[in-house]
Amino acid sequence: MNYLFSLLALLAGAGVAIQSQINGELGKRVGPLEASLISFTIGTITLFVLVLLFGKGGIPWIASVPKWQLVGGLFGAFFVAVITLCVPKIGVSLTLLIAITGQIIIGAIINHYGLFGAAAMPISMQKLAAIGLMLTAIAVYNH
Repeated sequence: MNYLFSLLALLAGAGVAIQSQINGELGKRVGPLEASLISFTIGTITLFVLVLLFGKGGIPWIASVPKWQLVGGLFGAFFVAVITLCVPKIGVSLTLLIAITGQIIIGAIINHYGLFGAAAMPISMQKLAAIGLMLTAIAVYNH
């Protein structure tokens, strides 16, 4: 396991928790969709600056990529909007526990079948057990 990438993933997860709470609070003031739009607008501006500073110049090639590769933003918008809606109702930690469990389950399916260009990695009993533990964690955490 590459520890640098593990640390970066951990930091990204921490950032999602902070972003979720901030967006949830903003959503209570302006509405969840409006808060999601604000979040995406600020994120888009940030990414625009990063592309200008560090990008590889690949944006003109957007017309030549398979169209299914362009829908990731739809899932990102859905995620941010739903998280913004759920956090004020059930809290940051339960919202993210459920969301992460969904990510792990779908990630395992994507890996198992090699969907969307992923390398096929058959799911093991150990991974199924881990998913079972996550589902159990939701039940335990929620009571």
